[in-house]
Amino acid sequence: MAEPLDDYIDAVSKALALPVEDAWRPAVRANLEVSLRLGRLVDEFALPDETEPAPVFTA
Repeated sequence: MAEPLDDYIDAVSKALALPVEDAWRPAVRANLEVSLRLGRLVDEFALPDETEPAPVFTA
């Protein structure tokens, strides 16, 4: 049975007409797993309603 990320990789590669070789699949899946985990951390971080984006970013 295919994993949900495998189905996602298949759907996105088809939609973008971007071939994904079988040898690349483990690396693509690992990258997606890390990206999703980090995205969940950002999504779960609570911000007050009055928080606004910074107008200018400086280094």
